[in-house]
Amino acid sequence: MSRLRRITAETRAAWHAFLRRRTAVFFTFFFPVIIVVIFGVLVQTQPTGGGIFAEPPGWYLPGYLAVVVLFTPLSRVGSEVARHRDGNRFEKLATTPLSRLEWLLAHTLVNIVVIGLAGLLLLGLLVAATAATLPMTPWLAALVPFVVLGVALFCGVGAILGSLADSQDGVIAASNGLALPLLFLSETFVPPALLPGWLPTWLSPLTHFSRGVRAVAYEVQPTGFLTGGSGAGAVESLLIVSVSAAVLFVVGAQLLPRTD
Repeated sequence: MSRLRRITAETRAAWHAFLRRRTAVFFTFFFPVIIVVIFGVLVQTQPTGGGIFAEPPGWYLPGYLAVVVLFTPLSRVGSEVARHRDGNRFEKLATTPLSRLEWLLAHTLVNIVVIGLAGLLLLGLLVAATAATLPMTPWLAALVPFVVLGVALFCGVGAILGSLADSQDGVIAASNGLALPLLFLSETFVPPALLPGWLPTWLSPLTHFSRGVRAVAYEVQPTGFLTGGSGAGAVESLLIVSVSAAVLFVVGAQLLPRTD
């Protein structure tokens, strides 16, 4: 069996496994709705009122996308690895031609599709329910590689957590313990001006995801779309996210257990 056929078969199996978990399907797509309703409709932004939500609605687009790009891969891949460990499935996989890298790639592809659909739902709700607008320029297409690479990055992190945690409960606790600080300390919902100057937000890959998404979907300039609000251009941010995704994905794949 060729590598492509192995990855395709595992991707198909992972997709059907996801669809069989109806609760997971429901909350994967319901979660973005709740986020937009709470922050975009109920709380709303106050561009002249100061505070956390003092920026225009479109400024928070990276934050909304970060919610699904960050939380979903961490919890889904981490829990899947933990379930495989509990069910001794990695021991069985070790007897097949499917490598750990191929296994993680197949599950990442499923997450890309799922999160891509959830992201489209989120963007549609954001435009329909708030005053946010999307600039209809060719640069908006750069959202696709940002989301794809962001998902791959956090699938790698999820694989790391799933491999190191001692149980499914441990994976969930570790995922939340990592995701919540990252979400609010990576220039997503909290503007850089409100964060301490000594805080190294640039160390977080989510910061560069946020800067890049904001550069192409909010701060687009006709003569210089590469300049983001924090001094980082979209191309620079995309390169940093790409390298981070490659490194963490490979590390996550290598840490997957060969046997249980």
